[in-house]
Amino acid sequence: MDLSFTPEQEAFRAEVREFLNDKLPKRLSGKVRQGKRLTKQDYEEWHAILNDRGWLGVTWPTEHGGPGWDVVQRHIFEEETTAAHAPRVVPFGLAMLGPVLMTFGSDEQKAHYLPRILNGEDWWCQGYSEPGAGSDLANVQTTAVRDGDHYVVNGQKTWTTLGQHANMIFCLVRTSKEGKKQEGISFLLIDMNTPGIEVRPIVLIDGEPEVNEVWFSDVRVPVANLVGEENKGWTYAKYLLTHERTNIAGVGFARAGLASLKRIAGEQQQDGRPLIENPFFAAKVAQVEIDLMAMATTNLRTLAAAAAGQAPGAESSMLKVKGTVIRQQINALARQAVGPYAQPFASESLDEGANAEPVGPDYALPATQAYFNNRKLSIYGGSNEVQRQIIAKAILEL
Repeated sequence: MDLSFTPEQEAFRAEVREFLNDKLPKRLSGKVRQGKRLTKQDYEEWHAILNDRGWLGVTWPTEHGGPGWDVVQRHIFEEETTAAHAPRVVPFGLAMLGPVLMTFGSDEQKAHYLPRILNGEDWWCQGYSEPGAGSDLANVQTTAVRDGDHYVVNGQKTWTTLGQHANMIFCLVRTSKEGKKQEGISFLLIDMNTPGIEVRPIVLIDGEPEVNEVWFSDVRVPVANLVGEENKGWTYAKYLLTHERTNIAGVGFARAGLASLKRIAGEQQQDGRPLIENPFFAAKVAQVEIDLMAMATTNLRTLAAAAAGQAPGAESSMLKVKGTVIRQQINALARQAVGPYAQPFASESLDEGANAEPVGPDYALPATQAYFNNRKLSIYGGSNEVQRQIIAKAILEL
């Protein structure tokens, strides 16, 4: 299902594969392949390896420390790293905040924060969602009141992914209640070590405290940490979300998942024959592969337009919807293929060094873990229902 690539692009692919073979620690790729939990140190180790090679900020231009790759190189890199079971690069600083600072941040903010994102000094998390402001993001109620050279922040954020590891958070805060909801929002950078911040873990269905609540009680934030203009944060928030939603499409992750699905279906037996030979199951696999091929092409077109200076709009919503649906379909088929081995699930078995006796083949646990964890894909980054509304308004003019 590969697209056609030039000899130069295939040479780049070979370079990436050689790098992964030489530099990707087998311990890390093994944990990813087995569906084990990754620690903060695991993420930081891979982050540092990529940064040493200059391959960390894949979307960043060279003047800010990125490799300056074109969209095809980025596509190849994502495809090869996911196929090699490399840890994902935590996106909040690199893929979300970085582009916002490059476009809207002050010179001082760029000079201070961008190098720290690359060298791992700052681990960022995202302070967008609130209990009453999820898909209706403009309804944020966390307030930031100006007091001299500081804002005083009060409120709550929720579903803050990996917030327990972060030392910095970028937040949408309400600085005005005048006019439309979108007109009173600002974009603020906050040090997580500031007095008045409390992080409370939320344990998910797989037993992982991956997301958190973050509470702010009279937190004082320097005015210099405001990105852009006061009350213009909705513009910056939308810009960030287009990058996030395009990234959520996860073509590389879908391809890796499809390869794993085919392996499972080739080994699992039904009536004495490999499951992949069942025409009904094979038809489902073929359909999801066709959908993935079409999405990969659309993803490249969207990224190419973005590289040419066009901010993705409804296209990012289309990719978010289709990409998450495809990944969930692959996860569901893999869980179905594993059969009864998908039922026994002990959270502690996901920890490195767990001594629990494995139940079933080695792919049973990763298939079950991916199915549970990826139910979130169609919700975060703006639920798929909301994305369909955006598509209907922007493209169909409904």
